[in-house]
Amino acid sequence: MKSVNQLLNYINKYISLTEEEESFLLSKVNHRKYLKGQYIVQQGDICKHECFIISGCTKTFYVDDSGQEHIAMFAIEDWWTSDMGSFITQTPADFNVQCLENTELIQFSYDDKEDLYIKIPKLERFFRKIIEKALAASQKRIIKNFSLTAKERYLNFKELYPTVEQRIPQYMVASYLGITKEFLSKIKSQLILEQ
Repeated sequence: MKSVNQLLNYINKYISLTEEEESFLLSKVNHRKYLKGQYIVQQGDICKHECFIISGCTKTFYVDDSGQEHIAMFAIEDWWTSDMGSFITQTPADFNVQCLENTELIQFSYDDKEDLYIKIPKLERFFRKIIEKALAASQKRIIKNFSLTAKERYLNFKELYPTVEQRIPQYMVASYLGITKEFLSKIKSQLILEQ
């Protein structure tokens, strides 16, 4: 199955699994397809799964009390998505995770992941590495939001997500950058003039 091989290839970049370990791992995964617009996680619900994206695109976002949407991240093929805080603590989610395209995922439940750690200890190392990368990226993003201009943040977005911009509406890019879509249009026009 292509989706399973995609996950195993990803894991093999970090650790080596025996055939027996691969079989046990695969016995713990849930293969799921979502339609564009469907939610994987909703704010206030407990996040039940950590998800590896086989195909598609998701956005992770928070809706404030005034109904304003704040996009924290996008995720595409070979990326992980969930409300990590909710998943780890099994408490209500702060974020929504919604599919921007028809999306195919491999999901791990909290209990199955814990079981995998016990039976295949090196998987704990693998998931720790993934979390460390996510934490480092999140901290870098916070610093960039404080220190970079909107134009620099946009250029950084294009570098971080080179294939995403064509797949999502411009107002979502603007939300991710913390600016209006009108201001994003000005930045893009300015960049065209500078070329």
